[in-house]
Amino acid sequence: MTTIHTFHVQERTEVRNFMTVHMQQYPFIFSNESKYRIERHVALWMSWWLFSAILYAYTSGVTLFPHYKRLPISMTDAFFFLAPHMFLSYTLMYVVIPKFVLKGRYVTGVALVLILFFLTACISALIGLYVLPPIRQSLFATDYADFLRYPAPLAFYLSLLAGLRGAITIGGLAASIKLMKYWYMKEQRNLQLQKENIASQLQLLTAQVHPHFLFNTLNNIYSYTQNTSPVASKLVSGLSDILRFILYECNQPLVPLSKELKMIKDYISLEQIRYDNKLDLHLDLPANSNDLQIAPLLLLPLVENCFKHGTSHMLEQPWISLHISIRGNQMNMKLVNGKTAEAQTDGASGIGVQNVRKRLEILYPGKHELIITPEEDVFIVNLKLELGQRKIPIVKPNSELIHA
Repeated sequence: MTTIHTFHVQERTEVRNFMTVHMQQYPFIFSNESKYRIERHVALWMSWWLFSAILYAYTSGVTLFPHYKRLPISMTDAFFFLAPHMFLSYTLMYVVIPKFVLKGRYVTGVALVLILFFLTACISALIGLYVLPPIRQSLFATDYADFLRYPAPLAFYLSLLAGLRGAITIGGLAASIKLMKYWYMKEQRNLQLQKENIASQLQLLTAQVHPHFLFNTLNNIYSYTQNTSPVASKLVSGLSDILRFILYECNQPLVPLSKELKMIKDYISLEQIRYDNKLDLHLDLPANSNDLQIAPLLLLPLVENCFKHGTSHMLEQPWISLHISIRGNQMNMKLVNGKTAEAQTDGASGIGVQNVRKRLEILYPGKHELIITPEEDVFIVNLKLELGQRKIPIVKPNSELIHA
């Protein structure tokens, strides 16, 4: 599990590195630094301003002035129209597209786009009818406004159409830039993820050689120690079973409760040998687990905690009592171990116990109750856990293991 988790972390790191490389190679386009963002926006609006000015200067409907006189006036008009165009563009790029279009809320997104187009066209019409004429008069000694010769409703209608044309143009341009950048980065990220996924699979296949070598070595040691050292042979056998469970079973989200309990028994057996059979052990495990499933390695840290913070500090008469019962889908676990007054008192807050608490909160929300009571002479753990009977495919090792 550690290897797989490491690969996932490495994959996310590679994606971030890929994005960083793009930002470094093309900072003007992809960098989020204020310097480059300002430069991008200034370049966009300068280009749009000059484009609009040249376009308006060569409008066929106005022929009273030569082109060189119309250009300064159209540049002034285009400058004042930048305000509604910016309002439309930034609302589309930072509100409508990311919060509605990219999240699949298309009906709301289309409705907002239509409203924004109409609102921008109205603002542009008002600017063209009431803001620009006095400015043209003061700067160029001309009103340059054929629309003012029409009745007010018709003049507003014609200005609205002109504003709508500009709104659709700049809105379409802004949306295109936003979507093209988004889809390009998404496509590049997907390609990079595919490469990293292939690399991770190759690394996982390569990593399978190491457990194979490990178990072959343990088999050899087991064979050599059967006759010369029965205790060492039993240790190797128990260690092999535990490693097999951790390496081959724990990559599943759930494992049979019976296998989890067997692994705990193997672990306790190894600890008993270390204590030279002086450990007073009371072990009561259910004979039938009712095909219940449990998250792997969820109970082991609690048992390990008993040895680490309890019996390992007791020079005389170390003892542990473990009782697990099943009622329907509920598993009840009571774990009690003795400890000395001088023993460490951080057994209830160690890393292993903290991890168990976090895993229970994530995997079994509202379906568990964990109570840890550190007394003066004993350490008590009570766990109630509601389990399920969901069947899952179990990955079996493809190599011959000790007692497999």
